Amino acid sequence: VLLEHARELRADGPVPSPCISICRVDARTELCEGCFRTLDEIAGWGLAWEDQKRRLWQVLVQRALTPELPQPETDPTP
Repeated sequence: VLLEHARELRADGPVPSPCISICRVDARTELCEGCFRTLDEIAGWGLAWEDQKRRLWQVLVQRALTPELPQPETDPTP
């Protein structure tokens, strides 16, 4: 789901939050299991400049593509 949202990012305009409402922090990685952000990244999102948010999105995509990290469970219902 996060990767789908990343594809929808535009170079202009406001940057949407990467939150996908799966808000659980993995004890081992200390990353949210839904959006792959740290608690500090989550807390700082609202104060970040748009370019900082875009850079963080790039980091989050890389984290989401890292097979060693826990991946969010998906709801099998459409």
